[in-house]
Amino acid sequence: MRVKKLSFVTLDLLKSKSVIIEPEKITLDPSKVTHLEVGSGKGHFITSLAKDNPEQVFIAFELNMSVLYRIVEKKEMLGLTNLIIILGDAKNLDQYFEKDMIDYIYLNFSDPWPKKKHHKRRLTYETFLKLYQNILKPSGILQFRTDVYPFFMDSVDYVEPYFHIFETTTDLPPSLYMTEYEEKKRLHTKINQLKGRLKND
Repeated sequence: MRVKKLSFVTLDLLKSKSVIIEPEKITLDPSKVTHLEVGSGKGHFITSLAKDNPEQVFIAFELNMSVLYRIVEKKEMLGLTNLIIILGDAKNLDQYFEKDMIDYIYLNFSDPWPKKKHHKRRLTYETFLKLYQNILKPSGILQFRTDVYPFFMDSVDYVEPYFHIFETTTDLPPSLYMTEYEEKKRLHTKINQLKGRLKND
């Protein structure tokens, strides 16, 4: 899906909006439930969760500056003081988070990278799963959604060695918390989801 570049969005602008634009260790309150969405897109999913759960902490992590700015707009419009926005690459997650900091990680409709030679770029591939494994708390949950069935089935195989998969569905019902992409795609295709709890054995 092509993303329109917003020419006015610069690193200085994002920094002025309190977006974290360079790798730095983030301090979080361990007593608060913390949610991280990796690849947040325009932020409809994570901002909806943050709005409805003001006592919890939410982190939007996105690589594309223009897309990320839409999250900034939603944060300001909704007055979300419990939302942290990070401009960054998922391969560097360990540069932002110490061990055992996150309760929930969400992977929503990430790039399926269909060609086999590109599978290592998938956010459900073992390289990334090891990063999630490190930053999740011992009882941490991974949730993954996609509309691409082959990608979903491959991801089940990727995830199983690292997480106890306790829920899978290939026809997820609509909910209050969906991305803009999901709202459009589910009119034409089924949505797949898995949930896994971190393995500690």
